[in-house]
Amino acid sequence: MIISVASGKGGTGKTTISTNLAWSLGSEARLLDCDVEEPNSHLFLKPKIEVTDTISVMVPKVDEDKCTYCGKCADICRFNAITVLPESILTFPQLCHSCYGCIEVCPEKAITEGKREIGVIDMGHRDHLKFVNGRLKIGEAMSPPLIKRVRDHTTAELINIIDAPPGTSCPVIAATKGVDFVLLVTEPTPFGFHDLQLAVEVVRTMNIPCGLVINRSDIGDSCVKDYAEKENIPILMEIPFDRRIAEIYSKGKLIVEEIPEQKKNFLSLFDKIKKIIRNNS
Repeated sequence: MIISVASGKGGTGKTTISTNLAWSLGSEARLLDCDVEEPNSHLFLKPKIEVTDTISVMVPKVDEDKCTYCGKCADICRFNAITVLPESILTFPQLCHSCYGCIEVCPEKAITEGKREIGVIDMGHRDHLKFVNGRLKIGEAMSPPLIKRVRDHTTAELINIIDAPPGTSCPVIAATKGVDFVLLVTEPTPFGFHDLQLAVEVVRTMNIPCGLVINRSDIGDSCVKDYAEKENIPILMEIPFDRRIAEIYSKGKLIVEEIPEQKKNFLSLFDKIKKIIRNNS
């Protein structure tokens, strides 16, 4: 089972939900932090990192002694990562999407597979909870290739909880495509409501069942609840604006550890998700 915890905007409590849900499930779960541009799940779980792998992607490496400057590689590249001049060829590795098209069409076999480092993946655990974390290299423009490599660590034997990037752009698609359920975390404010609608549109386009967690549920207005009722989106959990919870979060601690009675709420949240997945299968 793969559950992606996402949000239309940052700061809604996505990491709070994903870390506390994963910790509540314990040895049954694995947490995968796919917010690779700014991962922060480790700040709350404080896992012991056992393995760190450097992740690279393919970029074209051109042997100009073989190249005839026919231009077929530039013609197939939709991202302008290769430019062919009359007597030279230029490559732009940061634009390359590693599709291997240039290698396939080169009649002279002048293009081979080069490598470009894009980030690292940390793997470890805290007690019985397994943990995987992606960290994008500073200055790197494209995060989806690293997100996909983090997702390679999902296993059918475990409940895989993905802490997805915020927003509705390509990184979110990479972190949610093909999952069993998307748990959308929002807040009842105009900004939260606006971005929630965008997130719901994305999830529905991918035909994935979803539900809501409303964080700081007793502030703002009823716009989110009214929208959820209108769109038939289940509200699976509400977390009130509680000073104790805010203090726990600000200290980098887990709610379910500091307030043990909250664990049953997160386990109940999972039971509701499991029921929805079963009904949609």
